[in-house]
Amino acid sequence: MKLRLARHVYADAVVVAVEGELDLFTAPFLRDEVREAILQDGNRLVLDLEKLSFMDSSGLSVLIEAWRLATGEGGGVSLAAPQPPVARILRTTGLDRRIKVYSDVDAAISGEI
Repeated sequence: MKLRLARHVYADAVVVAVEGELDLFTAPFLRDEVREAILQDGNRLVLDLEKLSFMDSSGLSVLIEAWRLATGEGGGVSLAAPQPPVARILRTTGLDRRIKVYSDVDAAISGEI
């Protein structure tokens, strides 16, 4: 499985569910989806990573771009439910100190750790 994306708007947040593998070939699809979600649906973005099985540096780049775009629009980005391999990359790179990581989508939407 490569990559599947689904976007839903909840209250004051837009959630993009990411499923599969996020790499050099699939990152542009998420980049486009994130940009469209922020510009069309709101500047508060939650990326649901529960079903993301792999992410390389291309995926990290998309997360950073999403954070920059959302904060530039007065909002923010939260990450929900990353699986251990993805969570490890977020910790190793320190990105989890820049973008808040939550245990699930509901917590990310409400902003509760």
